[in-house]
Amino acid sequence: MTDRVDVLVVGGGPAGLATSQQLSQHRVPHRVLERGDDVGYTWANLYDSLTLHTGKHMSGLPGMPLPRNAPLFVPREEFLHYLRRYARAFDLPVDTGRHVERMTRTDGTWTVSTSRGVLTARGVVVATGIVANPKTPHFPGQDRFAGRIAHSVAYRRPDGYAGRRVLVVGVGNSGAEIASELARAGGKVTIAVRSGANVVPLTLLGLPIQYVAHWVRKLPRRVQERAIALVQLLTRLRRGRPVLPRPAHSPLDEIPIIGFHLVDAIAQGLIDVRVGVAELTAEGARFTDGTAGRFDEIILATGFGAALGSLGGLVQVDAKGFARRRDRVVSVDQPGLYVVGHNYDATGGLYNISRDARLAARLIAGELKPR
Repeated sequence: MTDRVDVLVVGGGPAGLATSQQLSQHRVPHRVLERGDDVGYTWANLYDSLTLHTGKHMSGLPGMPLPRNAPLFVPREEFLHYLRRYARAFDLPVDTGRHVERMTRTDGTWTVSTSRGVLTARGVVVATGIVANPKTPHFPGQDRFAGRIAHSVAYRRPDGYAGRRVLVVGVGNSGAEIASELARAGGKVTIAVRSGANVVPLTLLGLPIQYVAHWVRKLPRRVQERAIALVQLLTRLRRGRPVLPRPAHSPLDEIPIIGFHLVDAIAQGLIDVRVGVAELTAEGARFTDGTAGRFDEIILATGFGAALGSLGGLVQVDAKGFARRRDRVVSVDQPGLYVVGHNYDATGGLYNISRDARLAARLIAGELKPR
């Protein structure tokens, strides 16, 4: 039999839970579909040492701030417990063990096929985030490499890496944190940096850089650029010349590396820096500058894409791979389709989730007028 509901929310992480809480506030009948055995499945399976880069005052979900006694930057395990308390506190209608396989739309009705049956709805909110869709490039010669290759999403802890020659490909925040953790745990780490990286402090004058970015982004672009230039100048005066090449783009256009854990490890000689990977060899990798290295392990910190696979070709994506939308959350391709958790900038993913969950729920309540 097919279950019918007014609105389905796909994903039981922060975006799905925040949207559910807001839909409940608007008295919109709905159900949340979570692929794991509990809410926050993705957070339960990220690396142990992960800590939010965003301050707790701008990282809580609607209706329930993070606890006052929580650290300013909340560790992964503590945030996971918060998500589970959040779902219980608001008695959110979450169906666990519901992996969404396919979504279609016919005559104004969405049909959602899951691992536990089929549901139909008048509206769908995609809150699947990005971690379920890791980007895994294939390098020339990869089949020759005798070591182990894994995406950063599979990394948990540094146990077993001591003495191992590890190449980390990519220099986003995950790559930076994993590389520095492995190096300090005794791994012989090299990081491949293709196009450079912007690095900003975790805090500025005692405030999380996210809080500063929130206010700076309200200013004209030229003033924002001057503020960034000032931060870079102060950083250089305090810490010396950058140890990573600067990219062509501004920190305003791509999320920078937040914190100095990686650059400190490089400056201390714990991590070797190379340019992009040209090919893999039986013993390691050859880089685009012609140099080569021998490695036992390769970790692909090559990022993630929006998890939109269940929509097939129903939506078009923008240059960054996110569903095209208007008003931040409304699909431009499909009526009755909303997206929460796909706006990322320096103000923080969780802050944007709270903002977008409120917006989506208000639009759904007004536009779908659930019965």
